[in-house]
Amino acid sequence: MDKIAKTKPALISRPEGTRRAAIRRFSIELGETAKLALPMVLTQVGQIAMMTTDLAFIGRISAEALAAAALAGRIYFISVTFGVGLLSAIAPLAARAFGENNLGAVRRTLRMGLWAALILSFPIIVVALRAEKILLAMGQAPDVAQLAQQYLFGLAFGGAPALAFFAIRSFMGGVNRPQPVFWITLSAIPLNALLVYMLAYGKLGLPRLELFGAGLATTLVNCSIFLAGLWFAALRRPFRDYHVFAHLWRFDWRAMRQLIAIGTPISIASLIESGLFLATSLLAGLISTSALVAHQIVVQIAAIMFMIYLGVGTAAAVRVGHAAGRDDRAGVKRANLAAMLLGIVIAATLTLTLIAARFEIVELFLGRSAGDSEATIGVAAKLIVVGATLFITDAAQCIAAGGLRGLRDTRVPLLLAAFAWWLIGFSLSYWLGLKMGLGAIGIWIGLSIGTTIYAALLVLRFRHLTSRAH
Repeated sequence: MDKIAKTKPALISRPEGTRRAAIRRFSIELGETAKLALPMVLTQVGQIAMMTTDLAFIGRISAEALAAAALAGRIYFISVTFGVGLLSAIAPLAARAFGENNLGAVRRTLRMGLWAALILSFPIIVVALRAEKILLAMGQAPDVAQLAQQYLFGLAFGGAPALAFFAIRSFMGGVNRPQPVFWITLSAIPLNALLVYMLAYGKLGLPRLELFGAGLATTLVNCSIFLAGLWFAALRRPFRDYHVFAHLWRFDWRAMRQLIAIGTPISIASLIESGLFLATSLLAGLISTSALVAHQIVVQIAAIMFMIYLGVGTAAAVRVGHAAGRDDRAGVKRANLAAMLLGIVIAATLTLTLIAARFEIVELFLGRSAGDSEATIGVAAKLIVVGATLFITDAAQCIAAGGLRGLRDTRVPLLLAAFAWWLIGFSLSYWLGLKMGLGAIGIWIGLSIGTTIYAALLVLRFRHLTSRAH
């Protein structure tokens, strides 16, 4: 009996000790993920803040200018998205190489990313310069297409520096040093607002360029942040220790093939998502101008929230990549779970805040000067409530996708995106919005259902891969 009594505490304490150790490891991982994600999230917020600044200033020109600029922004975003998707592979690839302590692979990944940014900028320019004809072919009103083209004339040549800066910031995130990118972006926000104000409204003796001026301001800011990022990566510690620009003109086919293999499915999946929102914008345009404006406002709000989630998703890709590089299977699971918990808490908090202040937030985008602004504000406020599910499940899908990228799994998520967003989401948006007569509300019900299904499928995919690894 004495022996049994002595062994009981050991039998009880071992599981408790194991549980405490697991909780401690998870708490450490959660803290590291939050520490990495914070500057990434703030950087994403800064990027979308500049886009929102453009729309806020343009919205005070006219409601038609706002609708045209938002539609032009979707065209431009889709053309840039392919490049951004391809370059998104830099972060997990650099993170895995960092976890393996392979600095040469980190350097080659960034170098080929900069090459890819330059090559991909040419089709972006072509699309931007031909946007009016593209929009007319899609059945948009001639006056809206003409206004959209003015905006894109200003944005056209900002693609190359934007993509190159994204490559640099992905590299910095992959090696666990995203802070410089945040400070660069933070400095760019007031600069962008000042340039948009001066060029769009013709202040300080400058001509009033309206939509063209707003686009040109963004292009100038893109050039500025790229040069700042270049300076940090080349001359400041710890980045200069990587010698990232050594042999810059040497083309590495092996590294480029790896970048393309991982990044191309990400690009196509991003295009599927961006194309979905463009297609639903076209559906809203077929309903009425008021529906289009309301839809574009809520799309912009969703884009702001998505950028926040994307920061957490990128942190998930980096942390999972680090653990995979160390061959730490338990660490892979902890990294994704910590990022998911962080992202869901952020999403739920933001969604509740958004619903509570929906009228005031919509009015930030659209003043009361237009005659039908009251009706537009009311529709947009209803869409925010309908889209609440999307705002939360969008966080789950973004973070789950980031975890899968850390495992270099990008092809299956592409197939899941096509199934969930287009076969289910768009079909429901079209049927509910146009055929059932629910208008913009029906469109957003379809978007919410498609996003929820996609998020669930990605979570199941990650669990399948990580359980199979054992």
